[in-house]
Amino acid sequence: MNRLSRASRSRHVRGFTLIEIMVVVVILGILAALIAPNVINRIDDAQVTKVRADIRAIESALKLYRLDNFRYPSTDEGLEALVTRPQNSDAKWPEGGYLDRIPVDAWDRPYVYLYPGNQGTFDLYSLGRDGQLGGEGLDAEIGNWDLD
Repeated sequence: MNRLSRASRSRHVRGFTLIEIMVVVVILGILAALIAPNVINRIDDAQVTKVRADIRAIESALKLYRLDNFRYPSTDEGLEALVTRPQNSDAKWPEGGYLDRIPVDAWDRPYVYLYPGNQGTFDLYSLGRDGQLGGEGLDAEIGNWDLD
């Protein structure tokens, strides 16, 4: 009798119908359409936050360099002056330099450094997502002159 009840139960067990599978796929699609834009916007926000944090850190290193050497690095010396001790220089140099490495922006491009600057004492900025001057939104420059 045990064999008969198992056999009769297995006949009644069925898989999902095509309609049930389609309903689940549609529900997942709707959820993805609602969630994806929010996730993408958070990625953009994170990139801008990274650039601003990098600019603040580099700006602090530049100020320390100025305290030690009574001047900012020239545009020609660039940000490399914060990482590598200049050859044939009397410059004070802290153990390990002012920065461990020169960071790149969120779009893997180097930061632009100008001394003297057009916006302030020095300009330090990222060219934004498009890598070109000008633009709006994520394509605009993010510079030390517009940090909060």
